[in-house]
Amino acid sequence: MNEKAIEHHKEWKGKIEINSRAPVTNKEELAIAYTPGVASPCIAIKDDPSLSYELTRRGNLVAVISDGTAVLGLGDIGPLAAMPVMEGKCSLFKEFADVDAFPICLDTKDVDEIVRTIELLSPSFGGINLEDIAAPRCFEIERRLKESLDIPIFHDDQHGTAIVTCAALINAARASGKALSDMKVVINGAGAAGIAIANLLLKLELDDIIMVDIGGIVFDGDENLNSAQSDIAKLTNKHGRRGSLADALNGADAFIGVSRPNLVTADMVRSMNERPIIFAMANPTPEIMPDVANAAGAFIVGTGRSDFPNQINNVLAFPGIFKGALSVRTKEINDDMNLAAAHAIAGIISDHELSREYILPDAFDKRVVDMVSSAVADIAIKSGLAQI
Repeated sequence: MNEKAIEHHKEWKGKIEINSRAPVTNKEELAIAYTPGVASPCIAIKDDPSLSYELTRRGNLVAVISDGTAVLGLGDIGPLAAMPVMEGKCSLFKEFADVDAFPICLDTKDVDEIVRTIELLSPSFGGINLEDIAAPRCFEIERRLKESLDIPIFHDDQHGTAIVTCAALINAARASGKALSDMKVVINGAGAAGIAIANLLLKLELDDIIMVDIGGIVFDGDENLNSAQSDIAKLTNKHGRRGSLADALNGADAFIGVSRPNLVTADMVRSMNERPIIFAMANPTPEIMPDVANAAGAFIVGTGRSDFPNQINNVLAFPGIFKGALSVRTKEINDDMNLAAAHAIAGIISDHELSREYILPDAFDKRVVDMVSSAVADIAIKSGLAQI
């Protein structure tokens, strides 16, 4: 697979390209698309900036922006090495939702520089997809951009992961006969994805959530936590538990891993509540391999990989999220929209279809984008955030 990927990338020389939508084959077409005709839309936009969405591609154009500090499972590999991932993300936007996207990799780790650069670029785009930016900087970058810009800002590593994970847990609970509100859920990895998952689960009215990080169970008052972890510690671990991942999993109903390979053992799975749910999403090697988890008694197992059942894949979320946001020109993407997207994804699987190995629709299920898009647009309209 590795050699094949290199061969194809050499052949493609990039996964996206720019195509002209305007015919320029004679003098009249040239005069309309460029000078002197182009002056008319320029003046119209000057008089009414909202026309930039109708007279340019801005209304269907997303910037995919990274600093290359948290790329896949590869870590801080820099902006140049991040470009294949950003190009790939752009190709997924186009293929799945017909949303145009452009990759931008920034050669800085400075929060102020990143924020200011995106602010300066924002007039060219209808939305910003932040990608592969390490925690805790990613939280501040997203927060500041949401405050300063009136276009949707979406950090996919946080919210895309949270949306699909929540959708998977909704259906896993359905399949196992458990009530979400009664479940004890352990999230291993208190970074961008883990914290976002916890926050969205709290919106689902789960109140027994335990976060675990490299130092063990996250608890309120731990002086080793960063600001984002301190905030989530105040909302989780309501019983003040202390200890290791093994301690957290004892009697738990569900494990959600956004951390590192091979951290969960068969004995840990056996210590969980009946019909345990395991979402081991570390890539490429999960926290526990599905065969080991199943042999230890797991009821449902999901991973981030396409070669096992129940792939928990962000592509189920972000294309539809942005398609819906752009369709109504919403000023932001908020938690209500994220939760609506999660329910939309989960709702695609009927009771008849639902099984231990089918809790999420396939990434290529054409119903997904339209369902997610409609759910997001509806919330934007109802909340008064839509601008058309």
